[in-house]
Amino acid sequence: MITQIEVGGIPTVLAPTTGQMHAGLAFRVGFADEPLARRGITHLVEHLALHAFGVADYHYNGATGTEYTFFHMQGAEADIVAFLNGVCTALNDLPMHRLPTEKEILRTEENTRGEGPTEALPLWRHGARDYGVATYPEWGLSGITPDDLRAWVAHYFTVENAVLWIAGPAVPAGLDLRLPHGSRRPAPAPSSALPVRPAYFPGPSNVVAWDAVVERSTSAGVFSGVLERALFRSLRQESGLSYTVQAGYEPRAGGRAVITAFADALPEKQGAVLGGFVDVLASFRLGLVDEADVTAVVNQRVEELTRAEENGTRLPGQAFNLLAGRPVQTVENLIAEVRAVTAADVAAVASAAFADGLLMTPGRTGADWAGYTPAPRDSDSVVDGTRYPSLEDQGVTFVAGDRGVSVVGDGSAATVFYDQCSVLLTWPDGARRFVGHDGIQVTFEPSMYANGHAVVPALDARVPRELWAAMPARDPRRIPVPNPAAVAPPAEAPAGKAWPVVVLVALSPLFLFFGGFGLLIGVAATADNDEVALEVTIAAVFLAFAALAGWGIVWAIQKLRR
Repeated sequence: MITQIEVGGIPTVLAPTTGQMHAGLAFRVGFADEPLARRGITHLVEHLALHAFGVADYHYNGATGTEYTFFHMQGAEADIVAFLNGVCTALNDLPMHRLPTEKEILRTEENTRGEGPTEALPLWRHGARDYGVATYPEWGLSGITPDDLRAWVAHYFTVENAVLWIAGPAVPAGLDLRLPHGSRRPAPAPSSALPVRPAYFPGPSNVVAWDAVVERSTSAGVFSGVLERALFRSLRQESGLSYTVQAGYEPRAGGRAVITAFADALPEKQGAVLGGFVDVLASFRLGLVDEADVTAVVNQRVEELTRAEENGTRLPGQAFNLLAGRPVQTVENLIAEVRAVTAADVAAVASAAFADGLLMTPGRTGADWAGYTPAPRDSDSVVDGTRYPSLEDQGVTFVAGDRGVSVVGDGSAATVFYDQCSVLLTWPDGARRFVGHDGIQVTFEPSMYANGHAVVPALDARVPRELWAAMPARDPRRIPVPNPAAVAPPAEAPAGKAWPVVVLVALSPLFLFFGGFGLLIGVAATADNDEVALEVTIAAVFLAFAALAGWGIVWAIQKLRR
């Protein structure tokens, strides 16, 4: 049975366990709280707080999630006390000398982390804010300073924003969780980048994924299990189209929950997998819920709850409930709620989930035929401003205006307004990338536009410095340059053709004069027997001058033709 107490002013849930003692300290802060320009700051705090423990004889860990960050340890009472006290000590005085090293460790960790099959869904649903931030790389790491970290800790890692869970007989002696005081920080309100739902967007060719945000409830949790069974039966057992089929239920602090599902697919079978996936969702929408599936999931949930109560693994979830302002529930009440779920309850959740659904279709497939609306991929407006045609692709134009920036080309446009910019990525070579609240991105490569580097300072001046995120220098080979074959030679200024015109005007009469008289004198010399040598010499001189004038005329004509 779970008991609620306080330890050092921190709400605590305590329950006996059949296994080794374990405990955790959690805070109501996660990726969803981070501005995109400071993406990674919570993860960095977690790493710095754990640095002092190094290699230990006991199992400990920390984790940063969407809404919560926690530190967990399993072992003897004395070890748990040393660990939790040490975490609090570190949070009060983070080892800032480790900052450069921990940043590099986090970059390495991110580089080796694979993308999950449902990872793109939050970005398309929420854009580049709150619950969509977790989809993005930890762009903010390079610019985070010791003062930023201290301010973040003072705001979120406080007594009032913490909760403790202990799976064991009692609170261990010597536990002294000294943290700064502050306020409870509610989870952010979810934003939306979807004007219409249900919606879809194209994803990788080897997976179909879907999610929906519904009211948090026991029946919604049961629905996720029933959905997984139905998808598994249809796509794997009956048709053999998929190998991995999964569904999940993730409660949120604000009284909502996210249901996700995905199925893998061979590229050549993507259409069939999509069709089977959509058919299962449609059948639920129509209320076609198998009673046997509901019974099986209910029994499974009851067994899981009973086992979790015995070994103490139900405690973290109840601790998170406290941080979200929800009451701690007894296992008996939870089991009663689960047993009360009916097929009609599941069908009601399914109907609400379908209406809110976001579907990731494989490859180039679509889902208009199934009642889904394409999610926005482009902007519906272009800013007014100065236009800069691309040096390589005449169909692409960058527009810099007073209100924002746009890139226009191929019949589409991407626009980010300055007052709706989540982050400005800056590279030492001058490249800039604007990411809007809706997730739309506009990239400016100065080398690809005439006088591009002269435009950069004006762009930078439009975005507040707190929204900047500095990127590491790029390998020169990765900096784009225009294809010489695609770049037209620069137009010569009219003044540059003045000299060839002068030469042409001046030499043309001379060419005609010397050439004409040279020919006449030469002809006369052939008909006159007197002074032939003198006349031939004069004719040769005149013709030589004519040849020089002719060479000048040819040069001038060639210049004018360029």
